[in-house]
Amino acid sequence: MVVLISGTGSNMAALLEASRDPGYGAGVVAVGSDRKGTRGIELAEEAGVPTFVVPFRDYTDRSLWNAAMAERISEHRPDLVVSAGFMRILGPAVIGSHPAVNIHPALLPSFPGAHAVRDALAHGVRITGTTIHFLDEGVDSGPIIDQMAVPVEDDDDESSLHERIKGVERRMLVDTVGRLAREGWTIDGRQVRFGRTEQSVADATDTKENR
Repeated sequence: MVVLISGTGSNMAALLEASRDPGYGAGVVAVGSDRKGTRGIELAEEAGVPTFVVPFRDYTDRSLWNAAMAERISEHRPDLVVSAGFMRILGPAVIGSHPAVNIHPALLPSFPGAHAVRDALAHGVRITGTTIHFLDEGVDSGPIIDQMAVPVEDDDDESSLHERIKGVERRMLVDTVGRLAREGWTIDGRQVRFGRTEQSVADATDTKENR
């Protein structure tokens, strides 16, 4: 997998740690970012993992940036792209070439977008959580793979709630990516199921051969 980050890379670090177990089923072949000088890129380099940075500000058009990101990802021939704290929207150039999953700090379809924790608090919900889903061309709108709930406490602010969500989402991300790697998956409409069918194996083989 190629893991995409925008900051400290705590979820990426958890995936790196999990992938050291031969039974996990997946390895991190590269870590990419849209920002220079992030702690997450430093952590990946310290672990000996190839890294790349495609700064968003270097491009005058979002589609050009997406094309450049897709090219850098494709150099590593991943079976899966993991958006783990990556704060940019990936367009067709990326998600049309590689299956990609994202972790989001809310129970989708509620509270999509960049301010999910703040929006949940403002709405007064008593339970929020985290969602891992496949990416599509919308904003946090792709097929849901798994979700976990996190209660909202009376004294929560955005920071305290987000920290508790991060602990839950890190475990769910590691578990889910491992299952996707070991078991494969099928998508029927918006339903995601673990396990390969003969058709899904054929589709995966065809996609890999045509990269």
